[in-house]
Amino acid sequence: MPDVPSLDLQKIQPLIETALEEDVGDGDITTLWTVSETAAARAELIAKAPGVVAGLGVAAAVFDAVDSAIVFDARISDGSRVAPGEALAEISGPARGILTGERTALNFLQRMSGIATMTAQYVDAAHGTGTRILDTRKTAPGLRSLDKYAVAAGGGQNHRMGLYDMVLLKENHIEAADGIGPAVLTARSAMARAGRSVKIEVEVKTLRELEDAIAVRADWVMLDNMDAETMRIASERVRALGPGRPLLEASGNVTLETVRDVAETGVDLVSIGALTHSVKALDLSLLFRA
Repeated sequence: MPDVPSLDLQKIQPLIETALEEDVGDGDITTLWTVSETAAARAELIAKAPGVVAGLGVAAAVFDAVDSAIVFDARISDGSRVAPGEALAEISGPARGILTGERTALNFLQRMSGIATMTAQYVDAAHGTGTRILDTRKTAPGLRSLDKYAVAAGGGQNHRMGLYDMVLLKENHIEAADGIGPAVLTARSAMARAGRSVKIEVEVKTLRELEDAIAVRADWVMLDNMDAETMRIASERVRALGPGRPLLEASGNVTLETVRDVAETGVDLVSIGALTHSVKALDLSLLFRA
């Protein structure tokens, strides 16, 4: 099971409150009009498809926000693989609160588990190559911390969190700065003036551009939409530099069918936007039990 990082539930509390306000509005009239205020219930979260679970703590926080009397008892931990029919958690307490929080909790949990499941599929496909699977910034607006947490739960690794924690010089930055060399040197000068120290990554599309990135000692180099043979040549060139060489990342239209071929070119990292922008929610269900 992957080493899953901790999730700051206090930081995401506003997300939970926004999601509940969106769903509940001024009241869950179906539940309020049909379920007794004193009714108690016990329910289970059940997997209906195989996958990797992420977001149990978020689901628990949703129910707690609805009614602190609800008890959420997780039977597994984030990063666990589940089979159809397996119980993820038991929820008990006021029936009204469980029913009101059900959809919001499932929305978070199903999306996050879908991301973890897809990530695990890519990690499994690249197993044994030494290549790590990365996410991107192609996340649902407002949900980045949850999306990236789910990637980690699936065994992947996080790229930069945002525009603030790493310099990534892409095609348009390089064009605007009149080339890779000027872009990197200008970024380093600005970094020094700001008293900061972050990695600088450069996107390249050709072997010539790779040489430019090497010349200015970029920390990372992203090989953008290169074919496998060109990536193999690039990997050999970079690895020949020895200690202190830049990390090499492959990016661009990588699929489950192609990720192993890409990994076997010798790149250190493969970044995949589909992990978060094209996720299929894991099929989960909440069922009341007698």
